[in-house]
Amino acid sequence: MDITIHSSFLPQNDPDAALAFYRDTLGFEVRNDVGYGGKRWITVGPAGQPGINVVLYPPEASPGITDDERRTIAEMMAKGTFGIILLATHDLAGTFEKLQASDADIVQEPTDQPYGVRDCAVRDPAGNMIRIQQLR
Repeated sequence: MDITIHSSFLPQNDPDAALAFYRDTLGFEVRNDVGYGGKRWITVGPAGQPGINVVLYPPEASPGITDDERRTIAEMMAKGTFGIILLATHDLAGTFEKLQASDADIVQEPTDQPYGVRDCAVRDPAGNMIRIQQLR
């Protein structure tokens, strides 16, 4: 089989803040920005990698979830425990400097982890945890 990851989904509760963070802070390209029913789905991805996408979606628009589930998702987003993505860079120190210079919510400075990677962590405006690893 020849299977690749095309898109991953992360929730967002403020499309303008999400767009600013992923485009302006992380430097991702905006690939699509679709509005429907007063909600926005924004597709972004790393420059030069058109086959890798992150769709920033409004979780309250997910079909089939109850009001209680919507509240639980909102609570988990607020705590930063709902959405997670792992990114990688060849220059963790430089990337972290840019994150510090922005208004990113720094969770962890670059650290050597006991499982063999060096990484840092930030939260996006919706509370999603973003871990960034140093590529070897």
